[in-house]
Amino acid sequence: MLTMASLFISGAALAQTTSNVITDSTSNSKVDTDANSRTIVISPPPSAISPGVGSSSSDLCTVGVSGAVQTQILGISTGEMIRDQNCERLKISKTLYDMGMKVAAVSVLCQDRRVYDAMEMAGTPCPYLGDIGDKASDQWKANPHRIPIVEEMETKEDVQKRNAAVAAGGISLALLLLLL
Repeated sequence: MLTMASLFISGAALAQTTSNVITDSTSNSKVDTDANSRTIVISPPPSAISPGVGSSSSDLCTVGVSGAVQTQILGISTGEMIRDQNCERLKISKTLYDMGMKVAAVSVLCQDRRVYDAMEMAGTPCPYLGDIGDKASDQWKANPHRIPIVEEMETKEDVQKRNAAVAAGGISLALLLLLL
């Protein structure tokens, strides 16, 4: 007769089985690769960038001008500051006026022929070496070589002609550089 202990032992003996699996595998592979490769490099176009020419203060009487030209091979850029003499004259005159030197302030402005002519038309001639009024007017008539010269004002057509000449020169230079 079997007891519980013997069933368990005999069940354990039944569960314990062994099996041997033998696997023998061999692999032989050969890879032949014949590839032609081509690399295309896409780069951005060359660029000449105009320098940012400007002043850090709005109290300066200068104007920044810059430009650039670029070909496939060569790029050129430049920039400069240009003085505005009329702006300087106005600032000097205002400073003198603020310091109480009114005759000196008007004298600075009278260096511009437009102001000189306006003062004559108003019947208040520009000061002449400290003289004002009729004395100054007589001195200006006695010394006409001291009167500011007439500056010919630039017209719109003059500006357009100059810009066209500059553009033609720039295009000619660009075409010449393209041929290089």
